Amino acid sequence: MTGCDLTPKSRLAFIGLGALGLPMAVNLQAAGYTLRVHTRSRSAESDPGLVGSSPADNPAAAARDCAALLLCVSDDAAVESVLWGEQGAGSALKPGSLVIDCSTISPAAARSMAERLASRDIQYIDAPVTGGTEGARAGTLCVLCGGESTALEKARPLLEVIGGSIHHFGAVGTGQQVKAINQVLVAGSYAAVAEAIALGEHLQLPMEQVVEALRRGAAGSWALEHRSQAMLKDIYPLGFKLALHHKDLGIALDAALQTGLKLPITECVHQQEQALMNAGLGDADVSALRRSLPANPHPPQQIRD
Repeated sequence: MTGCDLTPKSRLAFIGLGALGLPMAVNLQAAGYTLRVHTRSRSAESDPGLVGSSPADNPAAAARDCAALLLCVSDDAAVESVLWGEQGAGSALKPGSLVIDCSTISPAAARSMAERLASRDIQYIDAPVTGGTEGARAGTLCVLCGGESTALEKARPLLEVIGGSIHHFGAVGTGQQVKAINQVLVAGSYAAVAEAIALGEHLQLPMEQVVEALRRGAAGSWALEHRSQAMLKDIYPLGFKLALHHKDLGIALDAALQTGLKLPITECVHQQEQALMNAGLGDADVSALRRSLPANPHPPQQIRD
Protein backbone atom coordinates (compact mmCIF):
# COMPACT_ATOMS: atom_id res chain seq x y z
CA MET A 1 0.00 0.00 0.00
CA THR A 2 1.09 3.61 -0.56
CA GLY A 3 0.55 6.85 1.31
CA CYS A 4 -2.44 7.67 -0.89
CA ASP A 5 -4.35 4.71 0.58
CA LEU A 6 -5.33 6.81 3.61
CA THR A 7 -7.69 9.49 2.35
CA PRO A 8 -10.53 11.38 4.05
CA LYS A 9 -12.74 8.51 2.91
CA SER A 10 -10.75 6.13 5.12
CA ARG A 11 -12.22 5.17 8.48
CA LEU A 12 -9.83 5.87 11.35
CA ALA A 13 -9.79 5.02 15.02
CA PHE A 14 -8.30 7.39 17.59
CA ILE A 15 -7.73 6.21 21.16
CA GLY A 16 -6.53 8.55 23.89
CA LEU A 17 -8.12 12.01 24.01
CA GLY A 18 -5.93 13.77 26.56
CA ALA A 19 -4.24 17.15 26.41
CA LEU A 20 -2.47 16.25 23.15
CA GLY A 21 -4.68 13.51 21.76
CA LEU A 22 -7.92 15.49 21.74
CA PRO A 23 -6.69 18.40 19.58
CA MET A 24 -4.94 15.92 17.29
CA ALA A 25 -8.21 14.04 16.80
CA VAL A 26 -10.11 17.31 16.32
CA ASN A 27 -7.70 18.30 13.54
CA LEU A 28 -8.17 14.97 11.78
CA GLN A 29 -11.94 15.35 12.07
CA ALA A 30 -11.71 18.87 10.65
CA ALA A 31 -9.61 17.54 7.75
CA GLY A 32 -12.54 15.34 6.75
CA TYR A 33 -11.51 11.96 8.14
CA THR A 34 -14.17 9.66 9.55
CA LEU A 35 -13.23 8.88 13.14
CA ARG A 36 -14.22 6.40 15.78
CA VAL A 37 -12.92 7.66 19.11
CA HIS A 38 -12.38 6.17 22.52
CA THR A 39 -10.76 7.41 25.69
CA ARG A 40 -10.60 5.93 29.15
CA SER A 41 -12.59 8.71 30.85
CA ARG A 42 -15.15 8.74 27.98
CA SER A 43 -15.99 12.44 28.60
CA ALA A 44 -13.77 13.88 25.83
CA GLU A 45 -15.52 11.72 23.24
CA SER A 46 -18.35 14.30 23.22
CA ASP A 47 -16.06 17.32 22.69
CA PRO A 48 -17.66 19.82 20.26
CA GLY A 49 -14.65 19.54 17.97
CA LEU A 50 -15.44 15.87 17.42
CA VAL A 51 -18.98 16.35 16.17
CA GLY A 52 -19.45 13.81 13.41
CA SER A 53 -17.15 11.22 14.94
CA SER A 54 -18.47 8.04 16.53
CA PRO A 55 -17.71 7.27 20.18
CA ALA A 56 -16.77 3.66 20.87
CA ASP A 57 -17.33 1.71 24.08
CA ASN A 58 -13.89 0.11 24.06
CA PRO A 59 -10.69 -0.10 21.96
CA ALA A 60 -11.88 -3.13 20.01
CA ALA A 61 -15.07 -1.38 18.96
CA ALA A 62 -13.07 1.67 17.89
CA ALA A 63 -10.61 -0.32 15.79
CA ARG A 64 -12.98 -2.69 14.01
CA ASP A 65 -12.85 -2.25 10.20
CA CYS A 66 -10.58 0.79 10.45
CA ALA A 67 -7.75 1.43 8.00
CA ALA A 68 -5.58 2.98 10.70
CA LEU A 69 -5.55 3.30 14.48
CA LEU A 70 -3.86 6.27 16.15
CA LEU A 71 -2.89 6.02 19.82
CA CYS A 72 -1.96 8.83 22.19
CA VAL A 73 -1.98 7.33 25.68
CA SER A 74 0.16 7.73 28.76
CA ASP A 75 2.70 4.90 29.04
CA ASP A 76 3.75 1.33 28.23
CA ALA A 77 1.00 -0.20 30.34
CA ALA A 78 -1.68 1.92 28.67
CA VAL A 79 -0.53 0.91 25.17
CA GLU A 80 -0.44 -2.73 26.25
CA SER A 81 -3.97 -2.44 27.63
CA VAL A 82 -5.37 -0.65 24.58
CA LEU A 83 -3.92 -3.18 22.15
CA TRP A 84 -3.93 -6.46 24.06
CA GLY A 85 -6.06 -6.03 27.17
CA GLU A 86 -9.66 -7.10 27.58
CA GLN A 87 -11.56 -5.78 24.52
CA GLY A 88 -8.22 -4.62 23.11
CA ALA A 89 -7.84 -3.21 19.63
CA GLY A 90 -5.10 -5.61 18.55
CA SER A 91 -7.40 -8.52 17.85
CA ALA A 92 -10.03 -6.31 16.19
CA LEU A 93 -7.75 -4.66 13.64
CA LYS A 94 -7.94 -6.07 10.15
CA PRO A 95 -4.90 -7.40 8.28
CA GLY A 96 -3.25 -4.71 6.18
CA SER A 97 -4.17 -1.95 8.60
CA LEU A 98 -1.76 0.40 10.35
CA VAL A 99 -1.14 1.46 13.96
CA ILE A 100 0.36 4.93 14.47
CA ASP A 101 1.47 5.16 18.09
CA CYS A 102 1.93 8.79 19.16
CA SER A 103 2.34 7.78 22.81
CA THR A 104 5.70 8.22 24.53
CA ILE A 105 6.78 4.75 25.63
CA SER A 106 9.99 2.76 25.96
CA PRO A 107 11.69 1.67 22.72
CA ALA A 108 11.45 -1.95 23.89
CA ALA A 109 7.67 -1.66 24.33
CA ALA A 110 7.35 -0.15 20.85
CA ARG A 111 9.31 -3.03 19.33
CA SER A 112 7.19 -5.55 21.21
CA MET A 113 3.95 -3.97 19.94
CA ALA A 114 5.30 -3.98 16.38
CA GLU A 115 6.25 -7.66 16.53
CA ARG A 116 2.89 -8.75 17.92
CA LEU A 117 0.99 -6.74 15.34
CA ALA A 118 3.20 -7.95 12.48
CA SER A 119 2.13 -11.52 13.27
CA ARG A 120 -1.35 -10.41 12.22
CA ASP A 121 -0.10 -8.55 9.11
CA ILE A 122 -0.59 -5.14 10.75
CA GLN A 123 2.07 -2.46 10.40
CA TYR A 124 3.16 -0.29 13.34
CA ILE A 125 5.15 2.93 13.61
CA ASP A 126 6.16 4.70 16.77
CA ALA A 127 5.46 8.39 16.21
CA PRO A 128 5.79 10.30 19.49
CA VAL A 129 5.22 14.03 19.19
CA THR A 130 6.62 17.21 20.70
CA GLY A 131 5.41 20.79 20.58
CA GLY A 132 3.01 21.00 23.53
CA THR A 133 -0.70 21.63 23.53
CA GLU A 134 -0.07 24.73 21.42
CA GLY A 135 1.40 22.62 18.64
CA ALA A 136 -1.33 20.00 18.98
CA ARG A 137 -4.06 22.59 18.53
CA ALA A 138 -2.30 24.28 15.61
CA GLY A 139 -1.41 21.01 13.87
CA THR A 140 2.29 21.94 13.98
CA LEU A 141 3.67 19.16 16.18
CA CYS A 142 7.09 17.70 15.47
CA VAL A 143 6.55 13.98 14.79
CA LEU A 144 9.45 11.61 15.54
CA CYS A 145 9.01 8.34 13.66
CA GLY A 146 10.44 4.85 13.78
CA GLY A 147 9.29 2.04 11.51
CA GLU A 148 9.37 0.75 7.96
CA SER A 149 9.43 3.37 5.21
CA THR A 150 6.34 1.84 3.60
CA ALA A 151 4.39 2.24 6.84
CA LEU A 152 5.55 5.84 7.25
CA GLU A 153 4.51 6.73 3.72
CA LYS A 154 1.12 5.18 4.32
CA ALA A 155 0.79 7.21 7.52
CA ARG A 156 2.09 10.46 6.05
CA PRO A 157 -1.29 11.99 5.04
CA LEU A 158 -2.45 11.69 8.65
CA LEU A 159 0.83 12.86 10.13
CA GLU A 160 0.74 15.94 7.90
CA VAL A 161 -2.57 16.91 9.50
CA ILE A 162 -1.29 16.70 13.06
CA GLY A 163 2.33 17.73 12.48
CA GLY A 164 4.27 20.57 10.95
CA SER A 165 7.38 18.43 10.53
CA ILE A 166 7.79 14.67 10.21
CA HIS A 167 11.12 12.94 10.79
CA HIS A 168 12.03 9.29 10.17
CA PHE A 169 15.00 7.94 12.14
CA GLY A 170 15.02 4.23 11.30
CA ALA A 171 13.49 1.05 12.66
CA VAL A 172 10.66 0.84 15.19
CA GLY A 173 11.82 2.25 18.52
CA THR A 174 14.07 4.96 17.11
CA GLY A 175 11.28 7.52 17.30
CA GLN A 176 11.02 6.78 21.02
CA GLN A 177 14.77 7.09 21.44
CA VAL A 178 14.72 10.54 19.86
CA LYS A 179 11.75 11.52 22.03
CA ALA A 180 13.81 10.53 25.10
CA ILE A 181 16.53 12.92 23.93
CA ASN A 182 13.88 15.60 23.45
CA GLN A 183 12.69 15.14 27.01
CA VAL A 184 16.25 15.45 28.33
CA LEU A 185 16.48 18.80 26.53
CA VAL A 186 13.09 19.85 27.89
CA ALA A 187 14.22 18.97 31.41
CA GLY A 188 17.31 21.14 31.16
CA SER A 189 15.59 24.08 29.49
CA TYR A 190 12.61 24.21 31.87
CA ALA A 191 14.88 23.86 34.90
CA ALA A 192 17.16 26.62 33.58
CA VAL A 193 14.23 28.97 32.98
CA ALA A 194 12.93 28.25 36.49
CA GLU A 195 16.32 29.02 38.03
CA ALA A 196 16.80 32.16 35.93
CA ILE A 197 13.38 33.50 36.91
CA ALA A 198 14.00 32.72 40.57
CA LEU A 199 17.30 34.60 40.45
CA GLY A 200 15.79 37.58 38.69
CA GLU A 201 12.92 37.81 41.13
CA HIS A 202 15.26 37.62 44.10
CA LEU A 203 17.34 40.41 42.53
CA GLN A 204 14.09 42.44 42.26
CA LEU A 205 14.46 42.88 38.51
CA PRO A 206 11.49 43.74 36.24
CA MET A 207 11.10 40.17 35.03
CA GLU A 208 8.57 40.83 32.26
CA GLN A 209 11.11 43.17 30.70
CA VAL A 210 13.96 40.73 31.37
CA VAL A 211 12.16 37.87 29.62
CA GLU A 212 11.28 40.07 26.66
CA ALA A 213 14.91 41.08 26.27
CA LEU A 214 16.44 37.64 26.73
CA ARG A 215 14.06 35.67 24.54
CA ARG A 216 15.50 37.48 21.53
CA GLY A 217 19.10 36.53 22.27
CA ALA A 218 21.23 33.44 22.79
CA ALA A 219 19.18 32.44 25.86
CA GLY A 220 15.97 32.21 23.84
CA SER A 221 14.20 28.84 23.98
CA TRP A 222 10.76 27.26 23.61
CA ALA A 223 10.54 27.02 27.39
CA LEU A 224 11.37 30.70 27.88
CA GLU A 225 8.95 31.73 25.14
CA HIS A 226 6.01 29.58 26.17
CA ARG A 227 6.36 28.85 29.89
CA SER A 228 8.06 31.85 31.52
CA GLN A 229 4.72 33.60 32.09
CA ALA A 230 3.38 30.61 34.01
CA MET A 231 6.46 30.65 36.21
CA LEU A 232 6.22 34.42 36.77
CA LYS A 233 2.56 34.14 37.76
CA ASP A 234 3.14 30.89 39.69
CA ILE A 235 0.12 29.39 37.93
CA TYR A 236 0.63 26.23 35.87
CA PRO A 237 -2.20 25.50 33.40
CA LEU A 238 -1.75 22.12 31.82
CA GLY A 239 0.39 21.89 28.72
CA PHE A 240 2.17 18.65 29.52
CA LYS A 241 1.78 16.87 32.84
CA LEU A 242 4.79 16.91 35.11
CA ALA A 243 4.10 13.27 36.03
CA LEU A 244 4.26 12.24 32.37
CA HIS A 245 7.50 14.13 31.83
CA HIS A 246 8.89 12.40 34.93
CA LYS A 247 7.95 9.06 33.34
CA ASP A 248 9.67 10.12 30.12
CA LEU A 249 12.84 11.07 31.96
CA GLY A 250 12.81 7.61 33.50
CA ILE A 251 12.89 6.16 29.97
CA ALA A 252 15.82 8.42 29.08
CA LEU A 253 17.73 7.54 32.25
CA ASP A 254 17.16 3.82 31.60
CA ALA A 255 18.54 4.25 28.08
CA ALA A 256 21.58 6.05 29.44
CA LEU A 257 22.13 3.36 32.07
CA GLN A 258 22.15 0.68 29.37
CA THR A 259 25.02 2.50 27.65
CA GLY A 260 26.94 3.22 30.86
CA LEU A 261 26.27 6.95 30.56
CA LYS A 262 25.47 9.27 33.48
CA LEU A 263 23.11 12.23 32.93
CA PRO A 264 23.55 14.36 36.06
CA ILE A 265 21.30 17.27 35.04
CA THR A 266 18.52 14.90 33.98
CA GLU A 267 18.89 12.95 37.23
CA CYS A 268 18.58 16.18 39.22
CA VAL A 269 15.43 17.28 37.39
CA HIS A 270 13.99 13.76 37.76
CA GLN A 271 14.46 14.05 41.53
CA GLN A 272 12.93 17.55 41.60
CA GLU A 273 9.90 16.27 39.72
CA GLN A 274 9.51 13.37 42.13
CA ALA A 275 9.49 15.81 45.06
CA LEU A 276 6.87 17.96 43.31
CA MET A 277 4.76 14.88 42.60
CA ASN A 278 5.01 13.94 46.28
CA ALA A 279 3.70 17.45 47.04
CA GLY A 280 0.65 16.87 44.82
CA LEU A 281 1.78 18.65 41.65
CA GLY A 282 1.95 15.63 39.35
CA ASP A 283 -0.97 16.86 37.25
CA ALA A 284 0.43 20.38 36.89
CA ASP A 285 2.40 21.49 33.85
CA VAL A 286 6.13 20.75 33.75
CA SER A 287 6.73 24.48 34.29
CA ALA A 288 5.80 23.83 37.93
CA LEU A 289 9.52 23.07 38.27
CA ARG A 290 9.61 26.71 39.42
CA ARG A 291 8.14 25.41 42.70
CA SER A 292 11.40 23.54 43.34
CA LEU A 293 13.02 26.88 44.17
CA PRO A 294 12.25 29.44 46.92
CA ALA A 295 9.11 31.47 46.36
CA ASN A 296 9.21 34.89 44.80
CA PRO A 297 9.80 37.36 47.69
CA HIS A 298 8.54 40.23 45.53
CA PRO A 299 5.17 39.32 43.94
CA PRO A 300 4.55 40.50 40.36
CA GLN A 301 2.09 43.23 41.38
CA GLN A 302 4.78 44.86 43.54
CA ILE A 303 7.22 44.81 40.63
CA ARG A 304 4.67 46.44 38.34
CA ASP A 305 3.97 49.16 40.88
